[in-house]
Parts: sequence; C-alpha cells; structure tokens
Amino acid sequence: MKVFQYFSTLLALAFLMFNQTVLAHGEDDPLINKVMIDQLERRSGDDLESQILEGSLWIGKDLNKFWLKIDAERMHGDVEELETQLLYSRAFSPYWDIQLGFMKDLKNENGDTWGVIGFLGLAPYSFEVDAALFFNERGQVRYNIKTEYEILFTQKLILAPEINLNVYHKTDTLQRHGSGLSDAQLSLRLRYEVTREFAPYAGINKNRVFGNTATFARQDNEVVSNLEWVVGFRAWF
Repeated sequence: MKVFQYFSTLLALAFLMFNQTVLAHGEDDPLINKVMIDQLERRSGDDLESQILEGSLWIGKDLNKFWLKIDAERMHGDVEELETQLLYSRAFSPYWDIQLGFMKDLKNENGDTWGVIGFLGLAPYSFEVDAALFFNERGQVRYNIKTEYEILFTQKLILAPEINLNVYHKTDTLQRHGSGLSDAQLSLRLRYEVTREFAPYAGINKNRVFGNTATFARQDNEVVSNLEWVVGFRAWF
C-alpha cells in the first residue's frame, strides 16, 4: 500500500495547487467543463456483438483540470467491463498535459487498483496521442498508447484511423496477459459531423492478441484475431 499512499499524497498536493490557481486567477480564468462521448457504438463480428462506451468528463481551469474517464463494454445484456479513471491533469506546454491518478475496473472481481501516469496531447503532424503507464501493488506495469489522425474529405466528412496498443512488463496468469506486446487494435471510422457537437459514424476494427496473451486466449477458447464492423456516434457538450 505504500505506493498508493505516496500517490494519494501527490494527488492531494495537486488538489492544493489547483485551489491556489483558482484563487490566483479569479474571473480571468473561469471554471469550465466538458463532457465528451468519444465512442458510443455497436460492434459486430465472428458471431459476437457488443456495445461500447468510451467517454470522459473534465472540469477545471486553463492549466489544471480533474478528469473522469470511462471505458465500458456490454455483451449479451451484461456489463463485461467498466474501467474508470480519476485523474488530475496539468498543462505543461500549449499542446500537452500530464495526468496523474487511479484506474479501476469495477466489474472485474480480480481487478487491481492501478496508479496512472499519462500524457495527453497533440504530436507533430496533428496526431492526437493519449499515452499512459499503469502500475499496481503486484508489481505489474502496463503501457497503453492510443493515437488518432483525422483526414478531412470535407469540413464535415472525416476519416479517422486509430491505433490502440497494450504492452505488459511481465506475464500475469491471473488476468491472462502475457509479457511484451499483449494486444493491438487498428480502427477506421468515417464520420459525418451533423454539427460540431454530434457526428454519427461507421467503420471497422481489426483486433489481435500476441505472444502469451494469445496462448491464454486459445486455452480459454477465445478469439485471437477478429474483424469487427462498428456503427455509432461521437458527441460533446
């Protein structure tokens, strides 16, 4: 527990820093918030169907914000995954934030509580990047990186390729993850922005697991590689 006690202290200090910023800037730096639904979609492939929600909420000032991120999956009427992150975010450049906090899968009885250190921003050539390092009390370390690029056919019709990779420091038989590159997802979504705040889309996902993670999947009679069709929408307010 010492790691998380230390991390909790860091978050408490971040909260104090946030309050000092609020007092220092006053009305020149108003309190703002945003709710973002990145993906609310149905996925179909290999006789499997699922519903996915990926979204976030943040509230704060120009430099300091608090984030709640949600990643949920529903299959056969049951919630299979409900991964939540609570983060403090601090801008350290015009295009990049550093984020500190915790992550928990509320639906996984064997799930750990993870510490999170992440970076969110815009890389050269306008690649959107969300990269994070997760660590738990059992000594497991997970690296996740998501990157997305937008190709504008018109001001409203946009093709968005996305890559999502997970890498683990060591094999975890409890969670059925192998060391090294564990899984990857390559996505293409074509969306039409009815308004700037609402955009339906359709696309495809290519999913694959690797190494010992693939071995675990075969032992559990799970799919190692599959192609999914997706339809959904994104919105913000």
